[in-house]
Amino acid sequence: MSVNTDRYENAVALYFEAWNAGGPEELAKAVAAAWTADGSYTDPLADVAGHEQITAVITAAHEQFPGFTFRPGGAVDGHHDTARFSWELVAEDGSAPVAGFDVITLDEDGRIRTVLGFLDRIPAGA
Repeated sequence: MSVNTDRYENAVALYFEAWNAGGPEELAKAVAAAWTADGSYTDPLADVAGHEQITAVITAAHEQFPGFTFRPGGAVDGHHDTARFSWELVAEDGSAPVAGFDVITLDEDGRIRTVLGFLDRIPAGA
């Protein structure tokens, strides 16, 4: 059970805003709002740090899956400075060929320090 639910939910909402940002300027602003300057993102396909590199990973995902949207897969759970949540990458037809869960750590202001991502479902050849 989460102790400080709003803090975790706010951080995750900013995270999804970044992943769903519409263009380069909006994406850069969303990443800066969600992550600390030295924040990192690690999953099976990427291990990066800093706003520029995180932005590049998100941009690459949009290029690989044009028109897709990231959405939460359920409730956010957290304790101390750590939260976890599931997500899906949803196509325009409503299918979700990619899904996973992330574990994030937050700084004292609620910005993301680290993301550890896990892929539960990916299409062949992705």
